[in-house]
Amino acid sequence: MSCQEGAMPAAAVAQPHVLLVSCPLQGHVNPLLRLGRRLAARGILVTFTTLRHAGLRATHRDGVSSELYQLRDHDGDQMNPEDMLRHVVAEGPAALADLVRRQADAGRPVTCVVNTTFVPWALDVARELGLPCATLWNQSCAVLSLYHHFYNDDASFPSAADDAPVALPGLPPMSLEELPLMVRPEFAHNLWGQMLQAQLLEVQGKQAPSSWVLVNTFYELERDAVDALRACAVAATPVGPLLDDEPAVADDDGCVMAWLDEQPPRSVVYVAFGSLVDIGRGETAALAEGLAGTGRPFLWVVRDDLLRLPEPVLAACRGDTGRIVPWCPQWRVLRHGAVGCFVTHCGWNSVTEALAAGVPVVAYPWWSDQFTNAKFLVEEYGVGVRLPAPVTQGALCACIEEVMSGPEAEAIRTRATAWKEEAAVAVADGGSSGRSLEAFVDFLRAPIGSRGVDTISSPAKQGSVSSL
Repeated sequence: MSCQEGAMPAAAVAQPHVLLVSCPLQGHVNPLLRLGRRLAARGILVTFTTLRHAGLRATHRDGVSSELYQLRDHDGDQMNPEDMLRHVVAEGPAALADLVRRQADAGRPVTCVVNTTFVPWALDVARELGLPCATLWNQSCAVLSLYHHFYNDDASFPSAADDAPVALPGLPPMSLEELPLMVRPEFAHNLWGQMLQAQLLEVQGKQAPSSWVLVNTFYELERDAVDALRACAVAATPVGPLLDDEPAVADDDGCVMAWLDEQPPRSVVYVAFGSLVDIGRGETAALAEGLAGTGRPFLWVVRDDLLRLPEPVLAACRGDTGRIVPWCPQWRVLRHGAVGCFVTHCGWNSVTEALAAGVPVVAYPWWSDQFTNAKFLVEEYGVGVRLPAPVTQGALCACIEEVMSGPEAEAIRTRATAWKEEAAVAVADGGSSGRSLEAFVDFLRAPIGSRGVDTISSPAKQGSVSSL
């Protein structure tokens, strides 16, 4: 029996059922799960799926109508990113179609598919099955605009030998070093670039004109970029920041939070570079020495396999003032009153969490979209400073002092607090992101034949919806 034969008509289903399909990277899984929890809280049945692999952490909570289904796993968990993506492309479509069929056979037919970047085939499967679809874009609207223009007309993008900045509607001028890696020739045409280009065909409406482009951002943060995208017929719909509503429950976070409770207000330097970034042995040692040299309490999240340091350096870090852990509940940590600044790789999830928590940052981008995010954090949002690469002990100490006690520290924190307040208003009932999410829920509840793509046109027009 095919999936279509086993599916019930959407109009006969009392409860909409959304299937979330994520690229198996932590920065994709987290925001998609958070979106799923918001949909489940509004009465939508939610199923989440991704490829299982070592190091991927997914938290689930009681009371949320969601289940985790996994695409067929590789024989071994240790895959490099290229092999992982190749495996997902090879195995994903058939596994996803089978999952849709099994859900229909269980009396829970899927009524909409939502994917993240780098799994565009999920929307191909949805279209073949006659299902509406949506994308959760888990990077910024600024980066979405850069990709949109690059893959449609790259004439505005300089070569490595040019010094001319990139100038695009709704964005500040940017140098080559401030652009995401996927607009550079060596990355644009590999498998990751191919998947990104296929995804952009979806979000531009060229493959699935009824699909939504939900974005983990808020309108007030990226007003110019959002408006410029909509003028290019990319109906970006901010629904963020997507954050955990309640503290995550984990066996290994109690000691971290208890330690933070013992620290003075705004005194702790929090350091985390995400689940993938490896800055190497030399820079890791310089980072450790710099943290110890500040004399400030610090919390450093680094995987055990990346903590390749001489014992004397580790001993200096693990004194009375420092804590090194392989994982912690980042959103809880950033909201804690003891945290004074965040040394970050500038992944977009970390950016939105820092802004929503009102925490100043020391930006140290490493790859992908992080270079663009760092520019916006420092120059557009005004909430931190850029740490030069490669990191040195002296430069790290200077940057931390600049955002925590330097002449501009108070102004930086004031701006960070203002963004925190803007983010809270956006996700609240009646806020720009709150209204956008409710519009998407209304779309999910409508009969398939009557569904169209609506997006909130402006937070200033309370309750107004304009079709793009």
